[in-house]
Amino acid sequence: MSEQSEFAPPARRALTSRSGLARARRVVVKVGSSSLTSVAGGISDAALHSLADVLSARHAQGTEIILVSSGAISAGLAPLGLTKRPAQLSSQQAAASVGQGLLMARYTAAFGAHGVTVSQVLLTIEDLMRRAHHANAHRAMERLLNFGVLPIVNENDAVASHEIRFGDNDRLAALVAHLVKADALILLSDVDALYDGPPSEGARRIPEVTGPKDLADVRIGKVGRAGVGTGGMATKVEAATIAAESGIPALVTSTANAAAALAGEDVGTWFTTRGRRQSIRLLWLAHLARIQGTLVLDDGAAGAVGNRHRSLLPAGITAVKGQFEPGDAVALSDTAGRVIAHGLTNYGSDELPSMLGRSTRELSRELGRGYERAVVHVNDLVLLHPDSGPAPAPEAAGPTLGT
Repeated sequence: MSEQSEFAPPARRALTSRSGLARARRVVVKVGSSSLTSVAGGISDAALHSLADVLSARHAQGTEIILVSSGAISAGLAPLGLTKRPAQLSSQQAAASVGQGLLMARYTAAFGAHGVTVSQVLLTIEDLMRRAHHANAHRAMERLLNFGVLPIVNENDAVASHEIRFGDNDRLAALVAHLVKADALILLSDVDALYDGPPSEGARRIPEVTGPKDLADVRIGKVGRAGVGTGGMATKVEAATIAAESGIPALVTSTANAAAALAGEDVGTWFTTRGRRQSIRLLWLAHLARIQGTLVLDDGAAGAVGNRHRSLLPAGITAVKGQFEPGDAVALSDTAGRVIAHGLTNYGSDELPSMLGRSTRELSRELGRGYERAVVHVNDLVLLHPDSGPAPAPEAAGPTLGT
């Protein structure tokens, strides 16, 4: 058997409704810190064993489960004598280093009671962005699944920096689902569904999200419970949207509903797919990249980029906002301030102002052949989802440069 066929994932079955989860062959499940731990008590054995019971039962039925688990930092707080999640990155890294081993020991025991072998997979954003790293991560995950192992994934918090972090394990889970070509993504927390307002105020559950219009008037919470999480419903909606826009349906519900969710019952909020699969690099650029500045496009350039998906040339830029280096992610907006795309710039904010409105041929003659490059090449550019509506240009640090 060739390596290619050996590592080939099972044929994907398009899931058009939550009932299809009952027959899904490969599912990524993400569980949040608030469902597993607390500042006072560290890891909750009861909660962890309950989740392991549910996932082991589904694993025994032949479904491949990849668990993305938060909780390492939270698990490491009490052993370090900390009473709350620290703001300092180095302290977070220390807590993660201590807590990750504790978390995995509990998972190993809980799943082992069901005869399920688990593995630890720690990822950084570079593991998914760089082509060679991405290929290695994909092969490793496929091999683990072929061996019948249940991988437990977390961000490698002990070495990650602010600049290269996923930001939250909800987003990591969306990218892992893409990496392993999952049939579906299930995001578990302490909230049973997305509501159209605060549940305490009598809000109604939103059973399904088919597009941005369904979220237009929804008030979404932004913080986790008990001071141990980093996300909240806002990041779960964002992660579910990332998955849905790349062809993977997602379900947002509570950890208590895990069994019902996997059985395809009417729980939580279902995000239907509305897009074709993209590369992880473009998903990162569209949703997760740290935007360092904004390039303002004239009407002609905005049409060329937004409607015809062309590279951005200096002749079509009217202003530069913010400060950034070559290779940084920038927003591309029209003159009304609506962001139409994100891209990786080939030039820094210090050299672009003198190039604005000029053709690449003119710049090449005056400054050299290196200036024949587009400011943002089409291969390094992602259009924002057309049905998401206009987005305001992000605030960029630093002065506005150019005409």
